[in-house]
Amino acid sequence: MNRTAFHRFPIARRLLTAVASLAVCLGAQAQTKTIYIGMNGGTMEKAYTQFVFPAFEKQNNVKVVVVPGTSADILAKAQANKDKPQMHVMFLDDGVMVRAIGMGLCEKQRPSATLKEIYPVARFKDDMATSISLGMTGLAYNKKMFAEKGWAAPTSWMDMADPKYKGKLVFPSITSSSFGLHGFLMFNRIQGGNDQNVEPGFAAWPKTVGPNVLEYIPSSAKISEMVQTGEAALFPLTPSGVAALKARGIPVEYAQPKEGAVLLMVGQCVIANNSEPELAQKLAEFLLTPQAQANMLEHGNIVPTNPKAPVVGAGIAQVAEIKEWLKTAVTVDWASVNANRAAWNSRWNRSIER
Repeated sequence: MNRTAFHRFPIARRLLTAVASLAVCLGAQAQTKTIYIGMNGGTMEKAYTQFVFPAFEKQNNVKVVVVPGTSADILAKAQANKDKPQMHVMFLDDGVMVRAIGMGLCEKQRPSATLKEIYPVARFKDDMATSISLGMTGLAYNKKMFAEKGWAAPTSWMDMADPKYKGKLVFPSITSSSFGLHGFLMFNRIQGGNDQNVEPGFAAWPKTVGPNVLEYIPSSAKISEMVQTGEAALFPLTPSGVAALKARGIPVEYAQPKEGAVLLMVGQCVIANNSEPELAQKLAEFLLTPQAQANMLEHGNIVPTNPKAPVVGAGIAQVAEIKEWLKTAVTVDWASVNANRAAWNSRWNRSIER
């Protein structure tokens, strides 16, 4: 078709223009990369997917896809694919993150202005990981059931052994849950043990707390259902976990044990030898920025590790409470725990959850 003929046929002209536009769009889509991040599903995944990742995706022409699972699940996936990682960044509970670093699964997070802003406690040794949330494991309870029975709110880890909770205590397994491990370690300390010696805890559990346990659960996901059905009265959980349940209308409250709650942070690390190291580093840095963390507080009840994150509304009281509880928070000797964790898990399965 010559130039004159082209101008005589506007339909052909529009068609060629549309084809050219389609080619440009397809080229842009072909350049969009995908990076995978392992993290807990549910509330956390929803909040990050809806309120945090979109801004990063737009800035970097990338798609962020969540690989959901517990910390134990994500660690197992990363370990199984160590030589050719399928994920780029992963979230793990702090104790599990220490294990991951020891296995060589993480690479050092690069220096940045944002990294310098976060609380020192949120930076793992040598910046091999950073924490995206501040929290602790304490006790939570079914407010509706407590009100109906006229029970006072729990005040101690030893309340788990109170006979009135027989068949009403829901306990996360220590083999897969930091909440459960924290609860057991605090019980063990009260019995005279420590993070190196758990004999007192294992010896006392079957005759004290054990008879009260309705079910040992692999994660906290079932708690909401068990509260609503009236099965669960008491269970270890974090203030953030309680806030998330309350936001869904589930009648729960957090109780700070007098012996102290256990410090619990969710760490993130860039997975070593991943296929997109530059994008992975950018994402890890982005998730520590004030606005990203402010969005997670507002929509996911995750308390920021960046003190510059703007706090508004209900988040003001939530952050203030966390900071107050952190003053008496108990820290775990993860070097000792991780050195013995496999043996403890085996013993737990054999003698407690059998």
